[in-house]
Amino acid sequence: MQTRESSQKAVIIASLLILSAEASFAGVSALVKYISQDQPFEQLVFFRNLMAFLVLLPWLWRKGLGNLKTERLKLHLIRGAAGIAAMYLFFYAIATIPLAQATLVLLLSPFLIPVIGWLWLHDYVAKQTWLAIGLGFIGVFIFLDPMNSELSPVIGLAFLAAAFAAFTKTVIRRMSDTESTSKIVFYFSTLATIASGLPLLWLWQPIPTQHWLGVVVMGLLAVYGQLAMTKAFSIAPPAKVGVFTYSSVLFAALLGYWLFGEELAWHMLWGALIIVVAGYFAIRTRRKS
Repeated sequence: MQTRESSQKAVIIASLLILSAEASFAGVSALVKYISQDQPFEQLVFFRNLMAFLVLLPWLWRKGLGNLKTERLKLHLIRGAAGIAAMYLFFYAIATIPLAQATLVLLLSPFLIPVIGWLWLHDYVAKQTWLAIGLGFIGVFIFLDPMNSELSPVIGLAFLAAAFAAFTKTVIRRMSDTESTSKIVFYFSTLATIASGLPLLWLWQPIPTQHWLGVVVMGLLAVYGQLAMTKAFSIAPPAKVGVFTYSSVLFAALLGYWLFGEELAWHMLWGALIIVVAGYFAIRTRRKS
């Protein structure tokens, strides 16, 4: 049993890991936006998946390929298709609209998971969760400030990416009763790498030498972020540290301002704070449920 001191230390370490993971994800977004000015974003989706697959290969090999046989191939294919669609849409949104806007809309994904579970799996959703979902959407509305600014239609694609991402999480829960983590990771990584590589047969463009370093760093940051996030949630309860996942919009806003001269405004801060509060209550409610 953990002592109170060791538990607090775990929460601090997990919080720092999540903050570093979200900073890494914001770095990935910034690199995607920068490199996609000269390269098709489809190539960046492929290298993002390829890098993750190569890093995961030793772990998957230790798990044993014989343990990867599945009877839920249909769900793996559905999850793969939705995950790849979310990635393409999000990368396109990053390349087209301000980083903070794309990141913020994607943060709606956790609020959509209970809705999809309610519609598809007939899960019970508490009143507090519905209130948190509504509050989250209000925060996005305030952040985007559509009454006083002209918004790109691409924000709709970013929202669709969030919906697909939420759907993939629901599919994972649907098949987690029979499928191990190694199976789920293996099938998605393999499908995503192959599927994102096919468009390059006609879209491939030579990558300049100065961009190769960015491509490699992008992949490494993405893998580090995923590993750091996984480690954080393995040592501390999501109810205590999950709210730090919303720091990504802050990192994205700062990088967008610093690297691309994107706007920073007070309504963005208030909207982000409302989403953080909504996310905190949603996490607490799920824990109690």
